[in-house]
Amino acid sequence: MHAVRCSVRRSVLAVGIAASLGLASFAAMAQDIKPRLIRFGYGLNEQSNQGRAAKFFAEQVDKASGGKLKVRAIGAAALGPDTQMQQALIGGAQEMMVGSTATLVGTAKEMALWDTPFLFNDAKEADAVLDGPVGKQVMDKLTDKGLVGLAYWENGFRNLTNSKRPVQKLEDLDGIKLRVMQNNVYLDSFKLLGANAVPLPFSELFGALETKAVDGQENPFNTILSSKFFEVQKYLSITNHVYSPWIVTVSRKWWDTLSPAEQKILRDAAIASRNFERQDTRAEASRALNDLKAKGMVINELSATEAARMRDKLTRVNAGIATTVGMELWQQTQAELGKLRAKK
Repeated sequence: MHAVRCSVRRSVLAVGIAASLGLASFAAMAQDIKPRLIRFGYGLNEQSNQGRAAKFFAEQVDKASGGKLKVRAIGAAALGPDTQMQQALIGGAQEMMVGSTATLVGTAKEMALWDTPFLFNDAKEADAVLDGPVGKQVMDKLTDKGLVGLAYWENGFRNLTNSKRPVQKLEDLDGIKLRVMQNNVYLDSFKLLGANAVPLPFSELFGALETKAVDGQENPFNTILSSKFFEVQKYLSITNHVYSPWIVTVSRKWWDTLSPAEQKILRDAAIASRNFERQDTRAEASRALNDLKAKGMVINELSATEAARMRDKLTRVNAGIATTVGMELWQQTQAELGKLRAKK
């Protein structure tokens, strides 16, 4: 009986010690989370897929930090275009943002990998490569440049709109003044395809289309709809010429001041919001295409033959990207894609 009592006492004591250790570690973790205001900038409006995901991210951070970390999501390029926000992060004047990987090529040349025309055949391939070793390797190149990458979100497959004519064949691009991102791969690609490529920040795009300073642009369906380009563009050509990711980044200067507990909260929230955002974006993309049709856009789909003609025209661009990002990374990417396609 005495032995039983001793055993019970020991069990109770063990539970008590475990509980106090648990409370102590929880208290220690709570102490590691300080009240902070985090400015999280993005380019699209609040009602867009980007805006909804930024809101979801803010909610995740709030919940996980017990309300101590407050994310202030600021959209519609109110903090400036992507390039300006990236510089603000590098300088430590802004904490976080989500923006295009294409505008980071000047900061980390390996980001040019994601600009490769016709790199991915579908979203599953994109997810596997971006979330795998290749994606991490590219993201990690930002660390020495003053940025920390947390997760890739989806912008989506890019398609062409313009006010002149449907793009049904390669020659239809001849002479079209096409706004492209401030990125050499996009500039070179569309020049080779015959367009007059004009680099412009996204925040200036609607006005440029409206005043006919440019004839067209290229973006995923969701962005074409949420930015109301259908008001100033008549033709939408489904080309799926590039899969365009966004990336959630943090100022390295600011990140290094955070505790491991705070860093974990932000990393986990970025991944949770990535999963939310991709699902939301894909569901919205199919709805957006129907909406754009209903709003009177004239829609055509580029044939496989014409897509192959465009791809052949861009062989030089792909060779240039391989040289820019390094042959080792290029070959690793192609090997990864080969493995994925072999499984299909």
